[in-house]
Amino acid sequence: MRTGWSIAAVVLATGVLTHGCKPQRELIYVSAELSEQIVVIDPSRAEVVRRIPVGKRPRGLRLSLDEKLLYVAQSGSPRAGPGVDASKLPPADRAADGVGVIDLAAGARVRTLPGGQDPETFDLSRDGKYLYVSNEETAEMSVLDVSNGKILKRVPVGEEPEGVTVRPDGRRVYVTSEEEGTIVGVDTATLKPVASVMTGKRPRSIVFARDGRTAFVTNELDATVSVVDTDTHRVLQQIAIPGSEQLPARPMGAAVSPNGSQLYVSTGRGRAVAVIDVEKRELVRMIEGVGTRPWGIVISRDGKRLYTANGPSDDVSIIDLATAKVTHRIQVGGSPWGLTTGGQAR
Repeated sequence: MRTGWSIAAVVLATGVLTHGCKPQRELIYVSAELSEQIVVIDPSRAEVVRRIPVGKRPRGLRLSLDEKLLYVAQSGSPRAGPGVDASKLPPADRAADGVGVIDLAAGARVRTLPGGQDPETFDLSRDGKYLYVSNEETAEMSVLDVSNGKILKRVPVGEEPEGVTVRPDGRRVYVTSEEEGTIVGVDTATLKPVASVMTGKRPRSIVFARDGRTAFVTNELDATVSVVDTDTHRVLQQIAIPGSEQLPARPMGAAVSPNGSQLYVSTGRGRAVAVIDVEKRELVRMIEGVGTRPWGIVISRDGKRLYTANGPSDDVSIIDLATAKVTHRIQVGGSPWGLTTGGQAR
């Protein structure tokens, strides 16, 4: 169960004209789990520009396809680390479970959709009509129809599901099972599991290469990244991520560069980001000193900057990829949890 960490979610625009609107500015939207807010950062100024109250435990984030809405997974379950006696925790507030819908122009939550019990992360279908939500406590993935706010189906996907990613062709959605060390593929037409692949200990997140077939899965306790062929559902390779006794590598979040050439992996307690050559499938360098337990990670659309959410230190790091240096660490408070990118017209 993921704790002590907040996925800060980051949404950026690239300063280009969109649908006849004025040029967009790059923004970062951060889910702050403890302060119950979405924190908005302008990276060009390296400062917080807005705070949007949303309610209990905001974690995973995604933008709608038109980037007018921000979806955020929210949970009424109390935070607890591995091995914690659940009987000593405060009771869960099931009324707080759901997926909040934030109108970015208004800067307010305008709706809450059902998301199953203890929703953590999710992905959006390619047409934007459905959300696929991981429910950690019930070992399920909930399929939510955005238009009518109803859950169509709950799909068993293994104990402690977390990462959720739709394959680029939209035909399957993949979910990590932390407890079972697997990823489960679910057919998006039938909503039935079609494959289960052993990856490594405590798989956290999944991203795809530009070929739309090759998936990279971060395995926290193995300090590896699994390379998976999602046509054959075979593990092709395990890429080791280095760490030390004092700063062990714990692969968590992952992001692929816009040109598809590099994969960036946050290492949690390792306080670093691993850089992997996608074509060669090998580690090429480590960016050290990123922050305290970086987890959520996203890359700007121009591919020049990387952002990480550092939960224990309550900040977001901005990394210049040309120099591989942290240029700013922006205090946001509230234990930032995840990152995603988008923008808002000036």
